[in-house]
Amino acid sequence: MSKLQQVPTILLLADGTVFKGKSLGKIGTTTGELCFNTGMTGYQEVFTDPSYYGQVLVMTNAHIGNYGTKEADTESGDVKIGGLICKNYTNEYSRPMADDAIQDYFEREGLVGISDVDTRAIVRHIRDKGAMNCIISSEEHDVKKLKKQLDKVPSMEGLELASKVSTEEAYAYGDPQARYRVAALDFGIKENILRCFSSRNCYVKVFPAKTSFKELQSFKPDGFFLSNGPGDPGAMDYAVDTAKAILEEDKPLFGICLGHQILARAVDIPTYKMHHGHRGINHPVKNIISGSCEITSQNHGFGVSPDAILANQDKVEITHKNLNDETIEGIRVKGKKAFSVQYHPEASPGPHDARYLFDDFVNLMAQN
Repeated sequence: MSKLQQVPTILLLADGTVFKGKSLGKIGTTTGELCFNTGMTGYQEVFTDPSYYGQVLVMTNAHIGNYGTKEADTESGDVKIGGLICKNYTNEYSRPMADDAIQDYFEREGLVGISDVDTRAIVRHIRDKGAMNCIISSEEHDVKKLKKQLDKVPSMEGLELASKVSTEEAYAYGDPQARYRVAALDFGIKENILRCFSSRNCYVKVFPAKTSFKELQSFKPDGFFLSNGPGDPGAMDYAVDTAKAILEEDKPLFGICLGHQILARAVDIPTYKMHHGHRGINHPVKNIISGSCEITSQNHGFGVSPDAILANQDKVEITHKNLNDETIEGIRVKGKKAFSVQYHPEASPGPHDARYLFDDFVNLMAQN
């Protein structure tokens, strides 16, 4: 375990707000859109979630690093967040099964961050002002110079990021002798999604984000999956075109998070940039079909237009709603075997209330 040596660090927000703290991870500078996660645990799963690519994350839990890191807790091959902001940061951990201390982990991953700041004040600022870009630096302390660098960072709105985190080559996951074959488009797929499929007798082939429908078909799948991922769905016409082709084929189709937004756009339902998004593991959602409620894991900064769905009720049925703000959390395409949810039923980290959605998808493939 390396000795934790922290240096003065600056966090500058796009609106000019400055916070001063101490460094964590690598000494350096990083930028991205500022967002916050309200989860009380599961920080390593969050850090390795590809949906966070291009974002600087505020963790509202007061302590980060206290249970170390473990290879089995990752959701992708490396850390995907652009930077980390936390209150209390420790390199000492209590979990006997941990592989490493968090500082050693971050240094290997090249992550830049800041600690010893008032995360509650930062979160309240985002909730009032909305999501905005920021810059963290433990090497440059001139605010004017940092402001010039920050001004060059593009807005998340309009950014196509899924292809940047997608696999470069198709790969298979699970037992080749499994009963069902699923073709998954990788916009930033999480490891636990693949585990959920594999545990349900599915053999999954994961394809790069821009794979054509013809190539997906060559796998001879029983169903198709549109994964989670980062960026603006409005900049992903290539994925929308593929989803339209899948709908024409009328085979079972399941989408999660970004995949949900892509499915919506495939049936002419637009998406929009949310004020500050939903990120955490305790968001209440109501299943409109069954009347039951579930606690869900969420990570998204874009949403599906409720007004457009109401105007297209002949095409789309709302299946789930967020009980905090009434945003759309799930849809079903009428006359097709296609459905999606905005939240994360694989929930890693998070509760398992929504795992039934994988069963629903498998049942569609069985019926087909």
